Amino acid sequence: MFGEGSKTGDLESCFQKLVVFGAGEAKMGGGVLTEWKDLPMELLLRIVSLVDDRTAIIASGVCTGWRDAICLGLTQLCLSWCNNNMNNLVLSLAPKFTKLQTLTLRQNKPQLEDGVIETIASFCHDLQDLDLSKSFKLTDRSLYALAHGCPNLTKLNVSGCTAFSDAGLAYLTSFCRNLISLNLCGCIKAASDRALQAIACNCHQLQSLNLGWCEGVTDVGVICLAYGCPDLRALDLCGCVLITDESVIALADGCRHLRSLGLYYCQNITDRAMYSLANSRVKSKHDLWDSVKRGYSKDEGLMNLNISQCTALTPSAVQAVCDSFPALHTCPGMHSLIKSGCLSLTSVHCACSFQAHRAVSLPHAAH
Repeated sequence: MFGEGSKTGDLESCFQKLVVFGAGEAKMGGGVLTEWKDLPMELLLRIVSLVDDRTAIIASGVCTGWRDAICLGLTQLCLSWCNNNMNNLVLSLAPKFTKLQTLTLRQNKPQLEDGVIETIASFCHDLQDLDLSKSFKLTDRSLYALAHGCPNLTKLNVSGCTAFSDAGLAYLTSFCRNLISLNLCGCIKAASDRALQAIACNCHQLQSLNLGWCEGVTDVGVICLAYGCPDLRALDLCGCVLITDESVIALADGCRHLRSLGLYYCQNITDRAMYSLANSRVKSKHDLWDSVKRGYSKDEGLMNLNISQCTALTPSAVQAVCDSFPALHTCPGMHSLIKSGCLSLTSVHCACSFQAHRAVSLPHAAH
């Protein structure tokens, strides 16, 4: 199914290049290797770590020893290359690869069904990082299974899983309380204020959350997040058209570690929100002694801000944000303050631009 003959030839070639030194034999640990099947398990796992996942799967079928070593030693697996029969592939592998910590099942076309996720949850209890993006066929059954079988999840990507509900997501977070990164982009039914309240209540360690195009999200949910997840570093609210300044004000007040904020097409955002962000930098430096002890860096604070299509903003308010956070750039090649579609903000520039302009102007001033 995977071109087994050619892959076996690749393994033979690897053995010849990596193990055999002279006359077709290699001495290791006092023994003599004559075939690649005789590789010590440590060397086998090292080789497997360097090949693609399809080859690793084939290698696990060479013999019982290799199967046991690879299945117990492999902690990361990506099956996104499987364009057909992904369900059957995962059903056959999950009972074997029980030590997986990272599993990527991103699909170009929807294949995965709930029964497959239930099998993963039944065998892969060490799973920490799971990518199920574009799994349109999955329902809340999958979330319930993951809640019970994979409580150690820290990263979960379910972007585009449109069949999940907010009840299912809330249930998941009540068990998977160690979530650090959660991608809900396009999960219109799952990402509601009710779900965000559950996340804020259960996942206090959350650092990254993508709510792009979750149009049901309002200030109620975002405000809960701001005070329930104080360690939030990256939040994407692009296309959350119902949020207002109150959401940004709460984030500026409650999430002092915020580094990236996406507000694309949030057209209810006004200057109040921008000034609250600018002032949050001043508040965070209020305790001078504490900032000295922590070694306050100019790189702290916002490093990425997307306010494209936020047409109510004025240059003075956005410039205040840019001045407060030196890591926000408008100069070529370093765009981290994104303001496309806001024609009124063309005069907003970062410190680099002013310095460059000054450097060009000084020689003329000398004349």
